[in-house]
Amino acid sequence: MKVLITFRFFDEWVKKIVESGIEVIQWKEEKAPPKKWILDNVSNVDGILCTLNTKIDKEVISAAKNLKVISTYSVGFDHIDVKEAKSRGIRLGYTPEVLTETTADLIFGLILAVARRIVEGDKLIREGKWMIPWQPDFLLGYDVYGKTLGIIGMGRIGKAVYRRAKGFNMRVIYTSRTKKDDIDAELVSFEELLKQSDFVVITVDLNESTYHMINESTLRLMKKTAFLINASRGKVIDEKALVKALEEKWIAGAALDVFEEEPINKDHPLLKFSNVVLTPHIGSATFETRHKMAEIAVENLLRGLRGEKLIYEL
Repeated sequence: MKVLITFRFFDEWVKKIVESGIEVIQWKEEKAPPKKWILDNVSNVDGILCTLNTKIDKEVISAAKNLKVISTYSVGFDHIDVKEAKSRGIRLGYTPEVLTETTADLIFGLILAVARRIVEGDKLIREGKWMIPWQPDFLLGYDVYGKTLGIIGMGRIGKAVYRRAKGFNMRVIYTSRTKKDDIDAELVSFEELLKQSDFVVITVDLNESTYHMINESTLRLMKKTAFLINASRGKVIDEKALVKALEEKWIAGAALDVFEEEPINKDHPLLKFSNVVLTPHIGSATFETRHKMAEIAVENLLRGLRGEKLIYEL
């Protein structure tokens, strides 16, 4: 059998695939492979191991005549044409759950960083601009403890953020397709969540209904003292509308781990705001989590090639 790996991967996990008697074709550069490279190499492979940086669309799937399984090294799967793959009987594996707590840690870190102006303070010291030891109105931020946290989408990651918020005695409200009886939080409408929250956290998948769900009209519903936090998918937010909201001070600030286009352009207007904290899509980026994701992704791939049940399957 033969598999295509579309990204630079940990050597020990590539070795595990090879030791299973499988031929590997791998893209080893930092940047995602061009589509032509994928199409040139996919025709006879039995499996694909990919990340969210690689589009596995209808054209790619159609070109892979022997394809049995697609294993993505991610919890998200909007980069895969799921409908087309399933219509051809191709198995689809992904890596949920394992990154839940890690991503929730980052989200809460973003909340604290943007509310308490931690990044601004660090920059001030590094640039030698901290001149007075202490003064009453210096680098004032906002409290997190006791405030209202609104979570858009109460799935695994939303619940993990909720657990952290309870430690800060926060009132938690949320939107979801169904009421969650295992948490002490109030289910409200999307509009009410935006109006009431001091911190709005997005934890939804990207699909037709969530694309640009945060836009000019929804941003105008938020408090002027509220912050927007996103570590889900960049295209959930209309970034042009967010820039306008920040310029015109409709909201107090934002903290983003994901963007409409990644990497974000070095001239993007979001970079000019001191009340915006930006991280380079590192929600799951810990040693422990990324290696556990690798273990699951490889096992999904190997099981799919053997016709066995995947650990996590769409």
